Amino acid sequence: MCGALVNAVFGIVAGLLVAGADTLVHWRIYQASSVWRRGLRGEDRMNRLLRLTLERRGHRTLIARMVPGHGPADQLVIGPGGVWLVHNEAWQPDFELSHHGGRLFIEGRTQSKLVGGLTARAEAAARLISERAGTPVKVTPVLAVHGGRMPRRTPFQADGITFARPLRLVRWMRRNPTADYTADQVEEITRAAVHALPIGGRVMPAAVPTAQ
Repeated sequence: MCGALVNAVFGIVAGLLVAGADTLVHWRIYQASSVWRRGLRGEDRMNRLLRLTLERRGHRTLIARMVPGHGPADQLVIGPGGVWLVHNEAWQPDFELSHHGGRLFIEGRTQSKLVGGLTARAEAAARLISERAGTPVKVTPVLAVHGGRMPRRTPFQADGITFARPLRLVRWMRRNPTADYTADQVEEITRAAVHALPIGGRVMPAAVPTAQ
């Protein structure tokens, strides 16, 4: 059509642009569903992304910790702007994620168990870290979405949790601080989190003062 309306060269260029755009769209869909197709949840992809982004900007990341009584925390990100508990989920490419009235829906169904569990995990982590650190620490729950179909405008918030693709979620955490910590405070909170949230259910013993 472009060739008939303008000239042959313009038609060829337009055809190449359309073909390129179509290839890009299909490639992005393929990449977005790759985690789900391999039977994974996305932790490894998010770990690599955090190492290449936030960890280079003064953030610390704890991977695969346990929140006693509430289950695993995929990643705990501690930085100058606050503390975030990152959960990863991969859905089938055709599954639709949406939000209505402040609530999350997947394929038209509410997700009370998912959001309730994540919220409780973040609250418990905040309590345990605060006790160890000796100062109040807020832990914000966020969810990295691998696969599925999301609203055009993301990140979005539902049930008190922020949802986004991994890279957009990282950007959102940088641009939406919940605290203002110094480098020393980041290290102190990280040490407290290491002791409060064990790996594989192991409990880190409290430091025993040496005799003088």
